[in-house]
Amino acid sequence: MSLTSVKEFLSEHAPDIDVIELEQSTATVALAAEGHGVEPAQIAKTLALRVGDDVILIVTRGDARLDNKKYKARFGTKARMLGFGEVESETGHPVGGVCPFGLAKPHTIYCDESLKAFDVVVPAAGAINAAVHISPHRMAELTGAEWIDVSET
Repeated sequence: MSLTSVKEFLSEHAPDIDVIELEQSTATVALAAEGHGVEPAQIAKTLALRVGDDVILIVTRGDARLDNKKYKARFGTKARMLGFGEVESETGHPVGGVCPFGLAKPHTIYCDESLKAFDVVVPAAGAINAAVHISPHRMAELTGAEWIDVSET
């Protein structure tokens, strides 16, 4: 269903973007980079975090880590990743396929400034073997994401 919801989202909002499904898993940054022939940094990984009672998604470059000081300054709390079981129930996507498209529930989406280093990034597409190639600016526009700076690279 997750892959289907992403395809439906893109069909409605960006019919020019194709979902690329590979035979092998692309569930990690390294596997995704290898499968799509890009540098690990170009993989747009989506992190699901809890801020108080809310769940937010932050899309950042594949080789970046959250900067705890920047995150706390922006959100007023320590970063708390969702548990493995919560990720799919909140996003509709399995771990390794989480993306900001076709979500099961509405969540606030943020794109980290680190993504702007690339003309094209590769976020997952709702399955552990699916992704899209998209400009970071278009991804933010399609998802209504706010640009923030919370990563260290």
